[in-house]
Amino acid sequence: MENAPPPAEELVILDRELGHIEARRAQLLARRAWLLSVMQQAVAPQTPFSPPAPAFGAGHAPQTPRAPRDASPRSAQNVLLTLGGILLTIAAVAFTLVSWGHMGIGGRAAVLGAVTSLALAAPVLLLRRGLVSTAESVAALGLALTVLDAYAVHRVAAPDTDGLAYTAISSAALAALWAAYGLGFGRLRLPLPAALITAQLPLVLGALAAGAGPLTLTWALLATAAFDVAVALWGPGRVRPLACAGAWLTGGGALLSAGAMSLAADTSSDALRPGVLLLAITALALFAAWRTPARTPEPAAPAADEPPTPQTTTPSPENGPPAPHPTAPTPHEAPAPANHAPSPHAAAPTPHEAPSPRTGAPHPDSGAPAPHPTAPTPHEAPAPDSHAPSPHGSAPSQGAGWSSHAVASSVVAGLAVLAAVGGVLRPAVPGGWAVPVYVLCAVALLAVVRAGLPRAMALGLAGSSGAVLAAGALWALPPVAVSLLGPAAWVERAWSGAPAGVREALSSEAPWSWTAAAPLVLLTVAAVAVAAGRRPTAPGSAWRTPAACAALALAWAAAYATPAALGFGYPVAVTVYVLLTAAPLALAVRPSLTGAATAPGAPVALTALACALASAVSVSLLSLAAQAATLAVLGVLLPLFGAVAVLAKGSVTPQVAAVTAVVYATGLTGAVAASCELAPHQAALAVLAVPTAVAALAARIRGHITALPLEVAGAGAGLLAIGLAAGHAPVLALVLALCGVIAAGMAVRADRRPVGYAAAVFFVLATWVRLGASDVVTPEAYTLPVTVPALVTGVLRRRRDPAASSWTAYGPGLAATLLPSLVAAWGDQHWLRPLLLGAAALAVTLTGARHRLQAPLVLGSAALALVALHELAPYVVQVVGALPRWLPPAVAGLLLLAVGATYEQRLRDARRLRETLGRMR
Repeated sequence: MENAPPPAEELVILDRELGHIEARRAQLLARRAWLLSVMQQAVAPQTPFSPPAPAFGAGHAPQTPRAPRDASPRSAQNVLLTLGGILLTIAAVAFTLVSWGHMGIGGRAAVLGAVTSLALAAPVLLLRRGLVSTAESVAALGLALTVLDAYAVHRVAAPDTDGLAYTAISSAALAALWAAYGLGFGRLRLPLPAALITAQLPLVLGALAAGAGPLTLTWALLATAAFDVAVALWGPGRVRPLACAGAWLTGGGALLSAGAMSLAADTSSDALRPGVLLLAITALALFAAWRTPARTPEPAAPAADEPPTPQTTTPSPENGPPAPHPTAPTPHEAPAPANHAPSPHAAAPTPHEAPSPRTGAPHPDSGAPAPHPTAPTPHEAPAPDSHAPSPHGSAPSQGAGWSSHAVASSVVAGLAVLAAVGGVLRPAVPGGWAVPVYVLCAVALLAVVRAGLPRAMALGLAGSSGAVLAAGALWALPPVAVSLLGPAAWVERAWSGAPAGVREALSSEAPWSWTAAAPLVLLTVAAVAVAAGRRPTAPGSAWRTPAACAALALAWAAAYATPAALGFGYPVAVTVYVLLTAAPLALAVRPSLTGAATAPGAPVALTALACALASAVSVSLLSLAAQAATLAVLGVLLPLFGAVAVLAKGSVTPQVAAVTAVVYATGLTGAVAASCELAPHQAALAVLAVPTAVAALAARIRGHITALPLEVAGAGAGLLAIGLAAGHAPVLALVLALCGVIAAGMAVRADRRPVGYAAAVFFVLATWVRLGASDVVTPEAYTLPVTVPALVTGVLRRRRDPAASSWTAYGPGLAATLLPSLVAAWGDQHWLRPLLLGAAALAVTLTGARHRLQAPLVLGSAALALVALHELAPYVVQVVGALPRWLPPAVAGLLLLAVGATYEQRLRDARRLRETLGRMR
């Protein structure tokens, strides 16, 4: 069924919609015309002698743009006014300093008073005529003259007055005068900032003039900061950023000064006065955070078929003159830049739907609703920094957004109250427990932070507590570092004897009196991290996981620093450290033991694994002090990491645990060999048991995630065995041969075929080392073990791939024997080596020719030719020496003639030979 309205009603609806469209079009056209006029005045302003620009829509034709000038008229005007003001100021200073003494007291007063009055009164007339920039320059001159007036009064009327005291009084008077002047003429931008800057001086200079101590001077800074906060909250909009900067500078200086005095106090009574000052800083910072307005969250973007909702804001009278809205006003609302008149090119809307001058809504008589919300007028838009509350307004709500200034103020308040309370409590405890006092104060501050506070204040106070807790954790880390890294010194003096206590075993010269509090601090910070991660207001899992990791690491660090902090004996400390390795390993295997629902391989499990590895390395180094301790620690850690490799899940923990288990197996084997007083080359044979067992285990668990890491770690153990046997050649040959056997056993598996090449290398190296140990110098003894396997491999390769090149299949094996033997034959005076080499080269050549293989034919024929040349060379030399000297040139000439006569035939023969060789494989 159709729900179309009656024709008369539908006609009314269509007329209304068309009215909306026409009204919006009129507004957009007017806006466009105003923007064009602004651009024309800014880029290419008309001169008095140029014709006026045509109105929009009246024969509008494109104009040729003018070339840009070096400087716009407005910037040139500002430069001229600035230079003029500077020159007048210099002249006034020169007059005051140089020509002052040539006039009487009446003349001096008359001149300075008249010039200052004229300079301060002239901006009134200039503002009425719209010359704002000129008024600014003259006002700046007037402000400078008031400073000269104050200087002149000091020189004439009060020359004996103290300079600091007079400066304090005159700066207060000038600040008040400039503030009143700036508030009276609100369009001048310079007087109010100048007054605010000058207002920073009176209290501080007055305290210095009175000879006040650091406490009074800090109170003066705090009072100045309070004044800046008041201006930042309730002052005119244009000076609020400057007042905010001044509040941060003076308040920060007061906080640092009061904190330094609190730390320097020797007794609690001495810390009370800076504590009161710090509490005053806390009150001021909390007041500023409370009164700082919450940042309004950005509204959601409207849907495509939903018009945006108009937003109106009523300005507060305390916010000063309103600033323009970020969205530019329409031509009916915004003045032109030069003469504050509306644009002459604005297109007027239709009579029945003309927008209101203030809201842009159509005339009430038209009966149509507002076509579209327009930008607010300058009289309706709030200032950009009008977020500050009215003096009579209420505090910001909790649900609103938060301001960075409020958070920073709350951080300052938290730091100040912690410094105040901690400074009073600190003298009552020993020196090594001062940091725990501040840490406990930070925990107490976190406990009192409630959800009822505004979010910005809660974040700031929590941030200050977090900063103090982080500083305390950093203070407690050096004992942990000493406990972890100190045992490294036992590498150079292994098994020299167990020390009496763990402090002697750590080889640290640092005093241990202050380390007793370190574990307590770390445990406290860990507990706070756990509590923060489990709070219902914590921002989701993204915060809980880092908190859990930090808590785990801090708790482990606290436990690891405890034996050294409490001075445990050496056996007890080693036992504790082994337990501190086993506990994180259990968490790495079962992260759910922490109480958090974390999967294997999660950050918590990886953090536990890292802590376990650090403990394992440190306690292994510490156990080097005694032989029994070494064997016991390595014997315990090996099954621990082996169990983790079997039980752990994920992709990282099992592999790392497997590699670590192989490392500890290798270390335990070496330690047992050393305890049996075996030589290094003898211990190498024992170490080879580790890669043998690893290869067998990897073959059993092939496809498991730990198989490849185990094999890599086993290869490292084999290389260690080779290094241990390097000093004894026969044993080295045996170790290399055994490594070849292990590699050959691994190469039997289909997925480890490339390991066969490593096995061949090990076998060849073993043969060479054995020959070298037996003083064998014949090169064929070294080359034939390489040639035979290489040729066998080439034959197998050619059977699998008949198209393979003979150079790839047989070239390396033949060259490995022919080339060294050829070099040896040329230096050998006996006949046996050349004979055998020639026979072998002839056999290789015939084999290559028979099977049409290029590599054997070329290498064999080349070796045969060189052997023949070596054998015939003495006889050729004798024959040449017996012949007449003219015969060799004659023979050479006949040879050249014969070659030249049969050149074409020889060329064809060479080509045929090349083609024949090219057809060979």
